[in-house]
Amino acid sequence: PLAMPPSPKIHTYTLAVTWTGNQGQGTAHYRSYSRNHDIVAPGKGAIAGSADPAFRGDASRYNPEELLVATLSSCHMLWYLHLCAEAGIVVTAYGDSPVGTLAETTTGGGHFTEVVLKPQVTLAQGDRQRAIALHSQAHHLCFIANSVNFPVYCEPTVEVCTPSP
Repeated sequence: PLAMPPSPKIHTYTLAVTWTGNQGQGTAHYRSYSRNHDIVAPGKGAIAGSADPAFRGDASRYNPEELLVATLSSCHMLWYLHLCAEAGIVVTAYGDSPVGTLAETTTGGGHFTEVVLKPQVTLAQGDRQRAIALHSQAHHLCFIANSVNFPVYCEPTVEVCTPSP
């Protein structure tokens, strides 16, 4: 008999998104309701969400566009740290200042045109060039980057921290 290849692992993510913006009139008018909502996953605290302020949202809350950019950055970071650990590259600090660009269409919709990740990495030890190259591998493994239909670029900065004498 032929051996069957292993089936892929399937992961399911269940959340609750609850609109909290009914200000007494529901959606009677475009300006009569708040865009506020809460995002909750089982066993976790709520993320306070809203629309972008350009679309009548609350600037003090995260909007879906920011969360998408943050998700791309987080996924890349987690893969990168994993790859560095496997390669014997010791990362002591990692920060990113990602930038996402969204273009509105004339029909009222829109889409992201790109996201640029700008990770700043500090190494305690390891090959700096290899550490830079691992960003490319992290990008190709990132679940989220593999799921979007726009380019995600990575412009890393990697420093090796030299110990004080």
